[in-house]
Amino acid sequence: MNVKVEFLGPLAREPWHVNVDNLKELRYVLRRDDELLSWLDECAIVINDEVITSLDYPLVEGDVVMLLPPVCGG
Repeated sequence: MNVKVEFLGPLAREPWHVNVDNLKELRYVLRRDDELLSWLDECAIVINDEVITSLDYPLVEGDVVMLLPPVCGG
């Protein structure tokens, strides 16, 4: 599924568009970026304005995933 990933607060990056089926796959993709690695365990995950707590959450085409570091209230 093609999803958009937005990086908020101090992550300050342009959005990414990635093809993944669930949050486990997305996490694998994000962990390959050394600059993001230190933030990933601290970020809240929001999909289409809903806070998500399970990495098994299925993604669908067009979902917007936001990474919210704690300094953003995440």
